[in-house]
Amino acid sequence: MKKNRVFGAVIIGDEILSGKREDAHFAAIAALLAARGLRLSWVSYLGDDRARLAEAFRRSMAAGDVVFSCGGIGNTPDDHTRQAATDALGVGLERSPEARAELEARFIGELGGELTEARQQLGAFPAGAKIIPNPINRVPGFMVKEHYFVPGFPQMAHPMIEWALDTFYRPFFRQNPLVEKAFLLSGENAHESGLLPLMEHVVAAYPDLRLFSLPSLNGKERRHLELGVEGEAAEVDSAMEKIREAVTALGIDWEWRN
Repeated sequence: MKKNRVFGAVIIGDEILSGKREDAHFAAIAALLAARGLRLSWVSYLGDDRARLAEAFRRSMAAGDVVFSCGGIGNTPDDHTRQAATDALGVGLERSPEARAELEARFIGELGGELTEARQQLGAFPAGAKIIPNPINRVPGFMVKEHYFVPGFPQMAHPMIEWALDTFYRPFFRQNPLVEKAFLLSGENAHESGLLPLMEHVVAAYPDLRLFSLPSLNGKERRHLELGVEGEAAEVDSAMEKIREAVTALGIDWEWRN
């Protein structure tokens, strides 16, 4: 089992890219991961374009990332996500017996209606996919190759993502949450170029930490350089002490970032 996993998110919808709707997924997914000691490594915003979506899924599947995809799994002409996933996998769409059972429970059992042909299309997923239960209206999402496809509605998508995390990734949860600490460096020597050897040393010595370096400007003048790390507390403290010793030896003024 891999020690660490890379988690990504694909947020889909022309309405988000046009500004008609604001994204409600990025912050929520990051928070769900952080609550479990995990971190979101990347996020992509894509429109309702089947070819572009297929290429994005093809790349992330090849990389072995864990991906949460929000939006575009309905049955209207502007929903392309399920078809794009089949293209990425090189398979066809199949109607899932598991999904049909959920759809019957919803539309016949709960609503007293019919499972029409249009509604049955909601249970057509890439061959080999499994369902993701939907606690709101029982219309499921689907999962394949550690890609979890959920609706665009946040009230449905976020519990479904939480279910996937708790069901499949509990061994990767950290009991202690990740922490982040940083120094604000100032003075003539507080340049990223001059600190590259130190940064490279920290990255090599602490491969499980995430190092970051963020220059800050006040107009055209350099204000300070924020240098720090994120990870488990004990390693963060050790790395920050190494950084403190090194910048002090270089005559760089430092203070803790609040």
